[in-house]
Amino acid sequence: MNKAILIGRLTKDPEIRYTAGNNTAVCQFTVAVDRRFKSENQPTADFIPIVAWRQTAEFVSKYFTKGSRIAIVGQIQTRSWDDAEGKKHYVTEVIADEVEFCESKRQEGNYQQGMTPPPPVPPQAQQTVQQPKSENGFTDGYFPLDDDGDVPF
Repeated sequence: MNKAILIGRLTKDPEIRYTAGNNTAVCQFTVAVDRRFKSENQPTADFIPIVAWRQTAEFVSKYFTKGSRIAIVGQIQTRSWDDAEGKKHYVTEVIADEVEFCESKRQEGNYQQGMTPPPPVPPQAQQTVQQPKSENGFTDGYFPLDDDGDVPF
């Protein structure tokens, strides 16, 4: 089985092209994926090249930009080619089958043109809501905890 699942951020804006023969969309981009365990004096992210085709390519190029957080499901593929000087090159990349947003526009700090973020709520305007107490003195809908902190059931 060959399946890769990645979540990371685009290192630059995606580049979309169209094939010469049948005008098929292909989009290439790189995703920085944080490493789970960090070693001293080692990079803290891996930079994974991604290729998306057809509708997925158009979706990525339209809705994602540098710094966008993205989730990708795809498969790892290796390929090679010879350059003009006859030197052989190898590349390993992920071919994206599925792509999803990982954060909202508000989380990214990107707002559509003409929109401004809502103003922050001043501390004096924030209120603490207290739950009404029932006849037995407990907050409705909740059981009191015993003195030792155990749940009563």
